[in-house]
Amino acid sequence: MIRPLLATVLFLCATLAQAEMTPRDGWSVTKTDKSYTALIDAVKSAAKANRMGVVTQAGPTGAAKNRGITIPGNRVIGLFNNVYAVNVLNLSTAAMIEAPIRVYVTENTDGTATLSYKTPSTVFAPYVDEAGPDLATIAAELDTVFAAIAADATR
Repeated sequence: MIRPLLATVLFLCATLAQAEMTPRDGWSVTKTDKSYTALIDAVKSAAKANRMGVVTQAGPTGAAKNRGITIPGNRVIGLFNNVYAVNVLNLSTAAMIEAPIRVYVTENTDGTATLSYKTPSTVFAPYVDEAGPDLATIAAELDTVFAAIAADATR
């Protein structure tokens, strides 16, 4: 009795772990024909081409593999540059907690990958009342930059 129940639970956990990203409010979600590793490389190249630096990278895939657990590819890449950092910081110390802006590369069940991110205007929206309209202007500019990175990376 316990073994069939355990098998069912493990199957459900594996199924949930492989759920693909879906569109949601304030996000950009783009499914691609690229592989997971190819999309990661494309994001890094697109960021550089759009004058943004790769500031952070994190994901559980490699560590899980080292533990003998296989999960779909999953990488968060933080992108920003010092010009935007200084400009945001001059408007709101609190808003800088949101930098770098993160993009999310996830592996799909068919071997392709999806690029997702919260739009910068969504990320910085909670700070606009405090910081003023200049922060909204910076966020809108960053929306354009991140849209260009996404377009370049997903081509």
